[in-house]
Amino acid sequence: MPLKIAFQMDPIEDVNIDGDSTFRIAEEAQTRGHELFYYTPDKLAYQEGRVTARGFPLTVRREKGNHFTLGEEQEIDLSDWDVVWLRQDPPFDMGYITSTHILEMIHPKTLVVNDPFWVRNYPEKLLVLEFPDLTPPTTIARDIETLKAFKDKHGDIILKPLYGNGGAGVFRLTPDDRNLTSLHELFTGINNEPLIAQKFLPDVAAGDKRVILIDGVAVGAINRVPAKGEVRSNMHVGGRPEKVEMTARDLEICERIGPLLREKGQIFVGIDVIGGNLTEINVTSPTGIMELDRFDGINVSAMIWEAVEGRISGWRREGG
Repeated sequence: MPLKIAFQMDPIEDVNIDGDSTFRIAEEAQTRGHELFYYTPDKLAYQEGRVTARGFPLTVRREKGNHFTLGEEQEIDLSDWDVVWLRQDPPFDMGYITSTHILEMIHPKTLVVNDPFWVRNYPEKLLVLEFPDLTPPTTIARDIETLKAFKDKHGDIILKPLYGNGGAGVFRLTPDDRNLTSLHELFTGINNEPLIAQKFLPDVAAGDKRVILIDGVAVGAINRVPAKGEVRSNMHVGGRPEKVEMTARDLEICERIGPLLREKGQIFVGIDVIGGNLTEINVTSPTGIMELDRFDGINVSAMIWEAVEGRISGWRREGG
């Protein structure tokens, strides 16, 4: 049965159709006969008991420079739609958090993917704290003395904003580096958020593995290799994707975290693993499905839609 699908996402004219997971998910939905609607987060609203969005009917095509067509602008009541995709990129700021509160008002009658309550409560760098035995030594603090003590203990560390994304603001501080205080002053002068510090993992030189989970089950992985002279492997900053196999350790990590992700409605998740250590659980706007399709021929977007359609069918059978 065709579904009505709304995408809350960043401006569609800016997406790279060769790498953007949201575009691939929309493309697969269209192939499956679903109706598409597109709007940006600033067009989401609460209006006297209704959750609305102002945007456009959407058609997508795999044609660079001409990858979408929009219909006439209109305002829709999102409670009349079957699925809303929460797919704008971080930063995970108050604007992002507010959108999760508003979308929570229509979920699960309208299925919001991923579940906005748990997206809000499980941001990328915090959910991993529930699995300390799977992660590198980590400290989250705003207090400079706490951060200094962590660096004194571990010597070589990574320091980054707690709610950043795409590799922005990530610094490696080696044992001889004297910039911790200056960086602390820089970050704390920008906002009131804590910083996250992790012990540096030399294995990152061989790559930062992105493992994709659908409804809590691992379906494949890609390796992201940092550019020469870089410690950041994010593709936004020049990381190179490579074909890779999942190891027994990768599967162990996924088996540990998978049931929780499924229980909390996190249908599409990408985790980051460096040298057998879990570093992030990405639930806001994970990427990597295009590369997995290209390297291994795995149609992850079809698996995502099978999970989404299965949930909706189940609820309808139960009278939800």
